Amino acid sequence: MKIATIRLREYYDQASTTEQAIIDFVLRHPDETSKMTIYKLAEVTYSSPSSIIRLCKNNGYSGYKEFAKALIYEQAVRKNYKKKDIADVTKANSIGEVVEKVTNKNIISLEETMSLLDYDVLETCVEKIDRCKKLVLFGIGASLIVAKDAQLKFTRMNKMAYVSEDWHTQLLMARNMDENDVGIIISYSGQTKEMIECAKTVKQNQAELISITKYGQSPVTDLSHHHLFVAANEYAFRSGAMSSRISQLNLVDILYTAYVNRQYEKSLEILEKTQIRKESDADD
Repeated sequence: MKIATIRLREYYDQASTTEQAIIDFVLRHPDETSKMTIYKLAEVTYSSPSSIIRLCKNNGYSGYKEFAKALIYEQAVRKNYKKKDIADVTKANSIGEVVEKVTNKNIISLEETMSLLDYDVLETCVEKIDRCKKLVLFGIGASLIVAKDAQLKFTRMNKMAYVSEDWHTQLLMARNMDENDVGIIISYSGQTKEMIECAKTVKQNQAELISITKYGQSPVTDLSHHHLFVAANEYAFRSGAMSSRISQLNLVDILYTAYVNRQYEKSLEILEKTQIRKESDADD
């Protein structure tokens, strides 16, 4: 399902003055807009039905009906987050309660992340990764673990991927990228200053930039060309990323598997070639 408000934000700079007025209203009142007819929306935005239809088509929708449907779906997902309220882990919880709460939280995070995926954006990301000369991954803290997992997976498929544990080295790699390269920035908040700096540098060098962040607008998503979102439902008790990390790893698995599927037969050969076999106990 296409994420309507994100599409509109991405399109805003190239929209006409009339289209920008419509977008401004929709972004301020998404829930209200989802219940409006095209004629009512035209009235409140001082535009016309034809302008609204043109805006919808420019954003990949067949018309206002499909756009309204996507907007309704998006609002339903947002409301669904609020309903799924799993209490935080407390000092009084037994080990069984901790197991149940953490596991359920992770399951919900995966389900909600799946509902946020825009398949068109995902397909574009896989295509960009397939065609790029160099894949550079960015992340710090828990997100660095996810970046390193992605590096290992893509390197095994002979898609050379690069990541560094040192932020300054990540910035240097960003400075050495060009239009033939793709960067993937992994940041749950999308507001980590080091990742913002890397994102700015990647974009300045005209390389494609993919972001993996929590759902919503952030400095990192604003700088990125393609956005992949995880559900924003971490515990308040968050000594380290938990459900967000699981969802980020799942997104990496999806990107990797979709990449492998693009060249299935060749991928099987590479996987066989790069498998590192362990000696059995009988050979010891």
